[in-house]
Amino acid sequence: MKQVVQAKLQRYWDLRAAGNFSFGGTGSGLIIAAALAFAVGAPALAVVVAIVLGLGLIGLGLFCVWLEIGRPWRAINVFFHPHTSWMTREALLVPPLMAAGAAAVLFDIRFVFLAALFAAGFLYCQARMLHASRGIPAWCQKETVPLILSTGVAEGIGLYLVIGLVIAAAPPAMIAAALLAAVLREAAREAYRRGVIAAKAPEGTLAWFSLREEKLLTAARYLAIALLALAFAGLVPAALGGLLVVATGWGLKVMLITRAAFMRGHTIQYTPARGRDSSHAVMPS
Repeated sequence: MKQVVQAKLQRYWDLRAAGNFSFGGTGSGLIIAAALAFAVGAPALAVVVAIVLGLGLIGLGLFCVWLEIGRPWRAINVFFHPHTSWMTREALLVPPLMAAGAAAVLFDIRFVFLAALFAAGFLYCQARMLHASRGIPAWCQKETVPLILSTGVAEGIGLYLVIGLVIAAAPPAMIAAALLAAVLREAAREAYRRGVIAAKAPEGTLAWFSLREEKLLTAARYLAIALLALAFAGLVPAALGGLLVVATGWGLKVMLITRAAFMRGHTIQYTPARGRDSSHAVMPS
């Protein structure tokens, strides 16, 4: 008898995992933004604050992961599988990233470019970590990687605009970069949506796009783009658009981790019975 096992929402990663992707993604994006800001002549103080805050956010994201581990005091084991685990590769990038960031703050600000290189690697590992989760259709799409990368960079530049409001006005080039990053993020999100539909993901995953919360997030992302465009024209503070870019990025990741992550269902073509020919094995659909 043919039986269908319905897809279920995964419960292994929760808001703590979403916190790692949110804080870690924004932190690494902020360090990349700091390098870009320094390159276009932003004040050194704003760049230093961005580096310190970026490192702090990455540390906060890793703390969220530590809270989620079933046996936190065995967290050292995460360093032992660099040949197979993107989480291990992410963890191995943390010490040189922190060291380069500290060198930029304490010794020579030009170390920010080295820190940005490690931050880009850290963000890439986060994207590949999701992509490697083959049992979760919402994560293993090839479009997940550019979605996570573009979201992290957009959040980082957006947060730099907020720092610019407090420390010193952000250069117009940074506002333009934030606007471009927000547009690219939206393009990546649309490509991701089309990819999920084409892959015939579970109904729960597809339902994500019609949830009220996701519709509100989509409207907020478009509003962020509009605010950044107005900020580039000098009509509104750039920090408004930047803050909304960060908030919508975090909301997107929370939805992706906790609401769209349905495991694959499967079909049992023949139900084995005791004493009968069992040559018809369970066949995944």
